Amino acid sequence: MSVLRPLFFLITLFTVAPAWADLPTLRVAVLQFGTLNWEMDVIRHHQLDHKFGFSLDVTPVGGKNASSVALQSGAVDLIYSDWVWVNRQRHNRRMYGFSPVSAAAGGVYVQAGRKADDLSDLKGVRLGIAGGSVDKSWLLLQAYSKKTRALDLATAVQPVFAAPPLLNKLMYDGKLPASLNFWHYSARLKARGFTPLITVPELLRGLGIETQVPLVGWVFAEGWAYDNADLLNRFLLASAEARQILLTSDPEWQRIRALTKSENDAIFATLRQEYRKGVLQDFTTEHLNALDRLYRIFAKEGGKKLTGGANELDLTMFRMPSPDGLISVASGSANAQQ
Repeated sequence: MSVLRPLFFLITLFTVAPAWADLPTLRVAVLQFGTLNWEMDVIRHHQLDHKFGFSLDVTPVGGKNASSVALQSGAVDLIYSDWVWVNRQRHNRRMYGFSPVSAAAGGVYVQAGRKADDLSDLKGVRLGIAGGSVDKSWLLLQAYSKKTRALDLATAVQPVFAAPPLLNKLMYDGKLPASLNFWHYSARLKARGFTPLITVPELLRGLGIETQVPLVGWVFAEGWAYDNADLLNRFLLASAEARQILLTSDPEWQRIRALTKSENDAIFATLRQEYRKGVLQDFTTEHLNALDRLYRIFAKEGGKKLTGGANELDLTMFRMPSPDGLISVASGSANAQQ
């Protein structure tokens, strides 16, 4: 038996390995230290790529611009980005598609103990803002303050545009009174006892958008998707299953805890909680209508600098996976080549 067991293992290995070797490779660009690495790790650990008939190849990149360059050059097949960028590209006849993934969003946090019960309390205050002058959360905050407070925050506060990690560091050191940051940085502030003033979901509701809206997702060239529709659909199904595991399994979070770089239990628990809040469960024409209203807000606040001159949202970009193939949400059809 001591001889047969190794022999059986080798036979199994060499009969299974060629099947894996024959799988098509799907290339994905992922920010080197981004939260998307959690999902990629789940796919690899549970071999979801093999389950769905492909081999996942992950390329770490240093920033959002690097990922878009990788996609545009054909170095990778998919990147993780936002639909506003895709809409701008389509307006310029560079045809990319978008599959929504997450509605996770941050909010405005202030120093603990600081009196700030309302946005009007931010007048004259230095407000840290991640993502630049046309960051979507910053545009929403401006639109909300104008609508509900008749307050132009762009002139009422002192904007401090900086990278997300730097903004949190300034908050930790007490050098910044308030900040508007991405969801996982906001989660860390929340866990450390900073005071939430308003969240992005609250901004959306105040602007009349009640439906959970995705902000980011998978982006791909439509020409490539036309030629690889089945492969793309299988990847999106694997991606969705990985998120479902993270949505329901606490042991899985313990397994990937090191990837979250949580400094303590409170931060770890808050990251898990906020991630799960943002997982998109479905995407329908109701969501499309909400995104259309949201885009009009973005276009009004961000102007051509954000939209590139695209006055309307191209709803035909959106795709969702299904057992029957990619669904074009705008048409409701499961025609992968649309």
